[in-house]
Amino acid sequence: MTILAKIKRNWFLIGIVLVITLAKLDPDIGIKGGPLRPEITVKFIAVSVIFFNSGLSLKTEELASALLQVRLHCFVQGFTLMLVPCLVQLLVNILEYSSISPWLLKGLLVVGCMPPPVSSAVILTKAVGGNEAAAIFNSAFGSFLGIVITPVLLLLFLGSSSSVPFMSIFGQLSMTVVVPLVIGQIVRGFAKERITRANIPFGSISSAILLVIIYTTFCDTFSNKDAAIDTFSLLSTVLIVFMVQVVLLSLTFYVSSRPWMSFQPADTVAIMFCATHKSLTLGIPMLKIVFMGHAHLSLISVPLLIYHPTQILLGGCLVPVVKNWMLNAQKQRSNRSTRQHITI
Repeated sequence: MTILAKIKRNWFLIGIVLVITLAKLDPDIGIKGGPLRPEITVKFIAVSVIFFNSGLSLKTEELASALLQVRLHCFVQGFTLMLVPCLVQLLVNILEYSSISPWLLKGLLVVGCMPPPVSSAVILTKAVGGNEAAAIFNSAFGSFLGIVITPVLLLLFLGSSSSVPFMSIFGQLSMTVVVPLVIGQIVRGFAKERITRANIPFGSISSAILLVIIYTTFCDTFSNKDAAIDTFSLLSTVLIVFMVQVVLLSLTFYVSSRPWMSFQPADTVAIMFCATHKSLTLGIPMLKIVFMGHAHLSLISVPLLIYHPTQILLGGCLVPVVKNWMLNAQKQRSNRSTRQHITI
């Protein structure tokens, strides 16, 4: 792979580093009241465009084939939106006795409260050859659930650190998240064929807008001299995020592959990625709304910014390993079924 191809493939990760660097060099550009006017362009326009874009790209018509796998869906959504937040809360309770920045620990709780992403879990499930329909359903359904459940979890585990009332938060979420998403789906219903032919890069558009949100978030941080982060806390967070993902992947694999769960090997693949991945695209805009004006918002965002590339890199490394396991498990099931048929 050439250098140019590597840059093109990893442009978003490079973009995150670049916008954080630019924010460090001149934070006044992206702060509230600065030239970019993030209190308008980000708070309302950028967030709304991201979710309108999600509504346009969400292929709800493809979910019908997976709709009846209720037990699998309950497992994924229950694991990612109920069990994971509780497990992360227990971990944070232990880490509070360490010297890690309390704002990064709050960021770990934020990661636990996030819904599954729309794309990465589906891409990895497809690469392995797992149950892609189930992955699409749970990514889409989890995103819809996340619009309501994630803000509730954030307020439950962290509390609102701004002066914005509870109902005001949900009012803004409705106007900048739910309404654009629904409008996007309506537009898609009328122009589905035209959108498909146009081959619009929805993922790249959302990622580019997300870089603007990340930039303004870190401009606020670097303009606040009290929001510095020490090296130990940062490195510890990277290690903790990696270990959390390894534990969650191992746990979902072990439980979902047990015979008494009755899941197919292809189902286990979808469960592993959908139940452990967390959405950056939904997460950052929601944090911007729930914790708008918070002096340490970008520090709270750091674990999620680390979790996103880590889940992609770790998942990519696991693709050949998980694929080999799935093919062997399917072969064993086929041989066992054949022997039982011959015996009968």
